[in-house]
Amino acid sequence: MFEKLRSAIKTITTTASQRTLKEGDTIKILTEFELALIESDIAPVIAENLVKKVKETITGTKVDRSLDTESHLRAHLKNVVKNVLNEASDLNFLKVISEKKKTGNLFSIVFLGINGTGKTTTISKIGKLLKDNGFSVVFAAADTHRAGAIEQLTEHAKRLSLKVVSQRYGADPSAVARDAILYARSHKIDVVLIDTAGRMQTSKNLMDEMTKIIQVIEPDLKIFVGDALAGSDTVSQAKEFSEYTEFDAAILTKIDADAKGGAALSIISVTGKPIIFLGMGQEYENLIPFDVNNFVSSIFDMK
Repeated sequence: MFEKLRSAIKTITTTASQRTLKEGDTIKILTEFELALIESDIAPVIAENLVKKVKETITGTKVDRSLDTESHLRAHLKNVVKNVLNEASDLNFLKVISEKKKTGNLFSIVFLGINGTGKTTTISKIGKLLKDNGFSVVFAAADTHRAGAIEQLTEHAKRLSLKVVSQRYGADPSAVARDAILYARSHKIDVVLIDTAGRMQTSKNLMDEMTKIIQVIEPDLKIFVGDALAGSDTVSQAKEFSEYTEFDAAILTKIDADAKGGAALSIISVTGKPIIFLGMGQEYENLIPFDVNNFVSSIFDMK
């Protein structure tokens, strides 16, 4: 994973050869680095911002005698990237659900994004995670647009021995979500996971429908599901969905096949919202918590 982004980091850390880094010495290096970042699916505005911060950090600094220039630059850049990632709001997923459960109240989550990102599979993985951690769960099949969506979620629910609330295709998604909420409350279920139809961020009607669902059920969390392989498209989608729905967190899918790695950094930078999980594969267990330190180490700790 992340070969392109790792290569971009190496561009700046190995090209420099000056012991004292003057502004004139760094311009060429940083220009090449900015282009490499963009090629790694870092949004241009984020790449520009990162390069600016790196320039401010390294220009005029002296390399510690115990370090070579490459290690010196890498340490500075690693710190800059980590600070950017840590600027996002923090969210302990299981903790916030557990705290709501202690009050005896239901916790509801809406999943949103465009078609093909793996929302339904991701919901199933979250369902498995919650069940394994002692929470009772019900699915809401509120994707009443895509053919086969209800059957797909129902099959996952069957495999996980979970209940799914659904209606017919063409039904009002808000009504399906509301039915699931009412069912969960009457059966003292801890968490409702609400699937929604994939929608392009440019479709006003579908985005208005998404807004209606949120207004009707007032979910505790709104989670954007993005495809890491879509690169810069995922970033623009996240930005639009964030502005329209003010989602609380993101999950990136297909991360195991992502050779670039820039989407994660860009989404956090553009939206200010945390990535809480990374999807890797199709199995229910193929969901790992996103950890800033691990992500940064995977990029910078080169051998």
